[in-house]
Parts: sequence; C-alpha cells; structure tokens
Amino acid sequence: MTQLGNMPAMSKEMQACVDACMSCHVVCEETMSSCMQMGGQPQMQIMRALMDCAETTRMCADMMMRRSPMSAEMCAMCAKACEMCAEACMSMPDDPQMMRCAEACRRCAETCRAMSGATM
Repeated sequence: MTQLGNMPAMSKEMQACVDACMSCHVVCEETMSSCMQMGGQPQMQIMRALMDCAETTRMCADMMMRRSPMSAEMCAMCAKACEMCAEACMSMPDDPQMMRCAEACRRCAETCRAMSGATM
C-alpha cells in the first residue's frame, strides 16, 4: 500500500472495515436498483434505509481512509445505519438480493462497531 505524506499504514482491522463499508455500499446500490424495478409502497421504506446505508458506508470509508478524527463516531453511526438497513431488507426474506444486502449490512455493522471503539 502506498502511503501519502507521513500518514501511517492502516491497521488490518481498519482496512477490513473500509472493505466491508465499500462492499456494503455497492450491494446497497444494487439493491436500490432492484427495488426501483419492483416499485410499490413497501419498497419505499426499504429504499430510504438503503439510501441512508449506502451514503453512510461511503462516507465512513472515506473518513477512515483520510484518518479523520471523527472516524470512530462515524463508524458508530454507520453500524446503526447498517443494522437498520439489514432489518428493512429482512422484511422481504424471499428476495435473494435483499438477503444478500442484509448479510453485507450485518458484516459491515460488525466491523464498524469494532472500529467505533478503536483509536484511529
């Protein structure tokens, strides 16, 4: 990994969290596309959760990569957004894309919770 300026290398845990955030972001975006194709009112509530999660995970990864002093707080917020999104996706247990998204959200929430207590 190339280092910018005098910025220390990311820990393995932080890199895993960034990776989980970016993976979750992509899956949420894909799931939004799937929801738009389905249409209907129930999907609108899921869409809100997906949008919140997609934006939060992207911002969380960005903040960790630039070593923001607010990263721990952002990780805590990201974990909450991911859990809310996972719950929303679980409302459609027969949809494989929703289940894939719920799993990505739970994995991201777990890594973010761990990072929220870590010093960045």
